[in-house]
Amino acid sequence: MTAASDRLIVALDVPHAVAGLELTAKLGNAVSFYKIGLGMLTGGGLALAQELKDEHGKRIFLDMKLFDIGATVEAAVRGLAQFDLDFLTVHGDPHVVRAAKEGASGHKTKILAVTILTSLDRADLDASLIIAGDIPDLVQHFLNIKTRGDKSKIPNFQDTAVEALKSYHWPGNIREVRNVVERSLIFFPNQKVSGEDVNQYLISVDNSVINRAQEQTEIWSEFDELGDIPSNSDEVRDVRSLPTPEDFSSWFDTNNSVDLRSLLRDIEIVF
Repeated sequence: MTAASDRLIVALDVPHAVAGLELTAKLGNAVSFYKIGLGMLTGGGLALAQELKDEHGKRIFLDMKLFDIGATVEAAVRGLAQFDLDFLTVHGDPHVVRAAKEGASGHKTKILAVTILTSLDRADLDASLIIAGDIPDLVQHFLNIKTRGDKSKIPNFQDTAVEALKSYHWPGNIREVRNVVERSLIFFPNQKVSGEDVNQYLISVDNSVINRAQEQTEIWSEFDELGDIPSNSDEVRDVRSLPTPEDFSSWFDTNNSVDLRSLLRDIEIVF
């Protein structure tokens, strides 16, 4: 059975470790479990946690809410777990939780996942692209945003297209859903979209549908047209093909002739 003193976790929301020690001294044996948050980290929070645990026998809940790429989270948790703290919080994204568990392996520290911060409201969630609903709902949500309600631009996703969207595993998460919607508005404005269209043009573009030779020809043609545009002055630009390596030879010669030592001699270097 859990001891009564362990059921209460007191948050040390004080500016620095000295103030934290003063508070714990006042509470004495009435409290055996303390929470140290991110705000105290730069004020000696880790040193306080270690002292409370090693010298006073207290239990420690380190509320860091870590969030980063997996490798960074794993390394950070591995370093913190060496203190053998009781609990450590990370953000609840699956890749963060997996990395944290890996970093804490072999230690007593337990990982707690924070899914949604209690301070967030609906507007915050919308701004973070955290939107309720299944994939078709999310697609419709982004279509409404991107078209501002102009139905003349909205693609008509057929049943097969909806099924293709629902069966895709979405490794890019909700941002990838938004990207797919943006592509659909470019490729299929006010047109029917089939399941084949989704797989071939929206989710992943099949290279076989792109004529690379034609694409390159059109790109070079655009550059040639740009060269025919007159400048704002009375003179007309010298119309030539795109620059070649030889065009830059004089530029490189000029740079090679510069004596950097003469330019840097008046700069004082302070170690």
